[in-house]
Amino acid sequence: MARIFCVGRNYHAHIKELSNDIPDCPVIFSKPDSALVAPDAGEIPFPRGGRVLHHEVEVVVVVGKDGIPRDAADAVGYIGGLAIGLDLTLRDVQNDLIAKSLPWEKCKGFDHSAPLGTVHPFDPAAMHLDDISFSCSVNGKLRQDGNTSRMIFPIPEILMEISKYWKLRQGDMIFTGTPEGIGALEPGDTIKIQSPLLGCFRWKIGAGKDPQ
Repeated sequence: MARIFCVGRNYHAHIKELSNDIPDCPVIFSKPDSALVAPDAGEIPFPRGGRVLHHEVEVVVVVGKDGIPRDAADAVGYIGGLAIGLDLTLRDVQNDLIAKSLPWEKCKGFDHSAPLGTVHPFDPAAMHLDDISFSCSVNGKLRQDGNTSRMIFPIPEILMEISKYWKLRQGDMIFTGTPEGIGALEPGDTIKIQSPLLGCFRWKIGAGKDPQ
């Protein structure tokens, strides 16, 4: 069973657009495996539990082996693959949960909240973790344009933080945070995420019904 870890508040401009505080360490939350949406799924059903669905495009790390890295340099050796994906968020639900100091599962971990592109094997010689460009467009209009160079907490540091609490397992997926430009999605919208390094993927936002 895949474990899905996510990092919140990892880009300064995104923190600013939501009027949040800059964290002292990576903000970690998780999603269940029912959140995953395959690259070829075609459609993402609009969630039943909220009204305001936001896109957050992110670089995703897939862990390649079990263990606990000794330091940031060692953590790079735990990376098995890279992809791009979406951390879909029910923003109205999240705002209510934050106001009440409640956990985020309802706004972040609902079914189909983690569409994922194809995973590419990690090649440290050709894939520079601090220079991966990626973007998100909706109905042909660019909304998010990011690069991992602008992360507050780089990928090795994220792996170290997670491994303080959970031993890393092969197949773990880590969504590493989103840049600014988040926005709402409506039924009928087509969302495209792409990266020169990691490919291009599209889904249509469907009605609020699960596929049979």
